[in-house]
Amino acid sequence: MPEKPDDDPFHDCELDPDAVLGTRTFHDVLFTNDTETPVNVLTGETPAHSQATVEEAKAFAASIDTDTPQIALPASVETQVETQSKPYTSAAFFHFKATGSLERHRAYHAAYDSDAFTVDFEADYASGDLTITVDRANES
Repeated sequence: MPEKPDDDPFHDCELDPDAVLGTRTFHDVLFTNDTETPVNVLTGETPAHSQATVEEAKAFAASIDTDTPQIALPASVETQVETQSKPYTSAAFFHFKATGSLERHRAYHAAYDSDAFTVDFEADYASGDLTITVDRANES
């Protein structure tokens, strides 16, 4: 890997900007009303802590006090059972659970934190799709 100067926002990234430039959609990564929830085998019912709506999940994500926009991601059934938690969690919109790899997570984060790029995203909670668009700032 060629050495990158410290003023390069991607200097700590395994991927170059070209890996995230443009528009990419990550399918079925967001919490939706169809997110899997556990079922009590004795009653056949979903436990109260696992019952939630998209609006509740979106409100939770929006309530996180951070400068980075958050999205609602589905929590695993195992986590819901083990921790008695809601069926969603919150994370930065470029989180590796949404973008599919830690390398992309770091590259989107670097672009988001840099003035050299504009980064927009759209969370479609009806389909569960997340679309991220990255452009060079001087091109948008």
